[in-house]
Amino acid sequence: MKIRSESGVETRIVVLLLVSVLSMATERCPSFEIAKGINGLDKIVLRECRSRSAEVYLYGGHVTSWKNENGEELLYLSSKFSNYGPVESHGFARNRIWELDANPPPLPSNSSSDAFVDLILRPTEDDLKMWPNNFEFRMRVALGSEGELTLTSRVRNTNSDGKPFSFTFAYHTYFSVSDISEVRVEGLETLDYLDKLRNRERFTEQGDAITFESEIDRIYLSTPTKIAILDHDKKRTFVVRKEGLADAVVWNPWDKKSKKKISDMGDEDYKHMLCVEAAAIERPISLKPGEEWKGRLELSAVPSSYSSGQLDPKKVLQ
Repeated sequence: MKIRSESGVETRIVVLLLVSVLSMATERCPSFEIAKGINGLDKIVLRECRSRSAEVYLYGGHVTSWKNENGEELLYLSSKFSNYGPVESHGFARNRIWELDANPPPLPSNSSSDAFVDLILRPTEDDLKMWPNNFEFRMRVALGSEGELTLTSRVRNTNSDGKPFSFTFAYHTYFSVSDISEVRVEGLETLDYLDKLRNRERFTEQGDAITFESEIDRIYLSTPTKIAILDHDKKRTFVVRKEGLADAVVWNPWDKKSKKKISDMGDEDYKHMLCVEAAAIERPISLKPGEEWKGRLELSAVPSSYSSGQLDPKKVLQ
């Protein structure tokens, strides 16, 4: 290309083109980085180029942070995170050290982002004494180009003795909300649920949405693939999309249980959290040796408007 120095026009064009190319080359964010977190535990930090981020600990495979482009935390995490719950309540995977999976089997990606990490958990000798089954539990945590957080789990039966096994599964997803009294959940209306506060007795949801005025702990059955959580004060809708997980747990402990029975929650934390879990509980997942199950959860946060006293989820459920 010939550059005419008398005008300097072409020179400026070439410089701008070079700057643009360099910017594009440096815009790509690293897939992940390893850092130290609470109590010196190793965590993986995922960053998307618009300053969105997510964090997952190798301890338990816990995703402890999911932030939008404004740096606002979208997940609830108790200030008492280091006080882990009992193994009996939620299985042992949440209390084990996971490893980075350097060579995972191919997994089709629905995200255009390179910000993801693959983890793997295999049983220890102590695990096999408690639950005598060999398995491989793989999980990919990905941060999408639009800020969506995706967890893809795969469990394979690696028993060599021909023995099948069954298990239940749930993603313990705790959302950060402005005020639980101003939140509603849509997509579960008219469905049957098991009420854990009433010995798992079966009921049918009667409301046009789930609202919160007291403790709730329910397992909704045969749920749709999309659920919406509408936050009035923050004008925000969380969209939960799930695959391979038929059920959904909705839980908030309210004040008495938070103050007296839950040691790893602050007294007022219940006001600012809501648990909506994609789960497989009513019908356990059964695997023969060599078989693999896959479940997928995608979380996104979108603006929602306020009209006539109710939030409009902007057709997120359609």
